[in-house]
Amino acid sequence: MKFIHSIYAAVYDDLSLKTAGIVLGLLLVVGHVFAFLRREKLTAWLKKMPRDKGIGVIILTIDFIWSWILISAMDLGEFQSIRQFLQIAIPVTYLLVINCVDEFLSVRALGVLLLLAASPVLDAAFLEMPITRLLLPLLAYTWIIIGLFWVGMPYVLRDQIAWVSASEARWKGACAGGAGYGLLLLICAFAFYGTTAAG
Repeated sequence: MKFIHSIYAAVYDDLSLKTAGIVLGLLLVVGHVFAFLRREKLTAWLKKMPRDKGIGVIILTIDFIWSWILISAMDLGEFQSIRQFLQIAIPVTYLLVINCVDEFLSVRALGVLLLLAASPVLDAAFLEMPITRLLLPLLAYTWIIIGLFWVGMPYVLRDQIAWVSASEARWKGACAGGAGYGLLLLICAFAFYGTTAAG
C-alpha cells in the first residue's frame, strides 16, 4: 500500500505548477507536431479508433488502475467505511464494461481518462499566484467538458475526427493551435511558475 500512496502523492499532492506546465506543454507540442507530420497515417487510424474495442480495453485498463489507486489512497472523509466496497466494485465494473459495452468503448474510456486527468492539473494550479496559471485550468475544464460528451455521446468524437480531417487546412490549423498552446505553457512554466505544490 505504501507504493500506491506514493503514486497518489506524486500525482495529487506533490505535483507543482511548474512540473505540470512542463509536462503538459511537452505533450501538446510533441503530440501536435507528430500529428502535423503524420497526417495521412494518423487520420486513417483515428477514423477506425472509435470502434476499435482493443484500444478501448487498453484505455479502460488505464482508467481502472488509476481509479483503483485513487480510491485506495485518497481521503474519503465520511465515506471512509465503504473504501473496501469501492475497491471491489471498481474491478467488477471494469470487467462488466469490457464484456457488455461494445459500442464506442474506446471513446467512452478516453472520456473517462480525460476526466481523471483533469483533477491533478486543477490541483497543481490551485491557489497559485501567476495569472498565467489559468492556462492549466482552461485546459482541464476543456477536458472535462469534452470528456463528459465523449462518455455520454461517444459519436461526437467520430464527428469531430471527420470534421478536422476533412481538409488539410483544418488539420494544420488544429495542429498549430495545439502546438502553440503547448509552447505557451512551456514558456510560462519556465518563466513564471513555482516548483512547490500549493496543496
